[in-house]
Amino acid sequence: MMDLVFATNNAHKLAEVQAIVGNRFRIRSLSDIGCDVDIPETGDTFEENAALKTQYIIEHYGSDCFGDDSGLEVMALGNEPGVRSARYADTRDMERNIDLLLHKLGDHTDRRARFRTVISLRIGGQHHFFDGTIEGTIGFERRGTGGFGYDPLFTPIGADRTFAEMTADEKNAISHRAIATRKLTDFLLALAAQG
Repeated sequence: MMDLVFATNNAHKLAEVQAIVGNRFRIRSLSDIGCDVDIPETGDTFEENAALKTQYIIEHYGSDCFGDDSGLEVMALGNEPGVRSARYADTRDMERNIDLLLHKLGDHTDRRARFRTVISLRIGGQHHFFDGTIEGTIGFERRGTGGFGYDPLFTPIGADRTFAEMTADEKNAISHRAIATRKLTDFLLALAAQG
């Protein structure tokens, strides 16, 4: 079984990815390898932030690894919060981040948004990127108690429920992270078949 470090200690992200890849790979978190550092996300793009995480693991632990950066882009706000999604209100308190987003949008009628994920994979001395995007809209209030982050606000195109109103399986079938993770999984399976 292929062993990979996922450069995160976010239990929600870890559970989502593990559910998608199933038992085909052993996924270890930062805490599993004894890393308690909050790896700085100082990049200006999702790609840069994802790459910073995997570069840190390679430099300090020498383990094949992948890391992601994800965020919400709201068209009417010039793609905010973007790479600052997790700390939009200058805090990692998601309730305050959501409150700020709703405040900035106000009664704006253009509620178009998209969730984006970029995964950086470093394996065998090579560096690869995989991305996933899902389009949707932002509601005027929170709906649902599942998921995490901005899930209570985001309804994917073609759906009548927010991510937070969906089961984990329903969300994992269509989410931005699922799309990027499936690309990553397909790549790793092809790599394993070659060797």
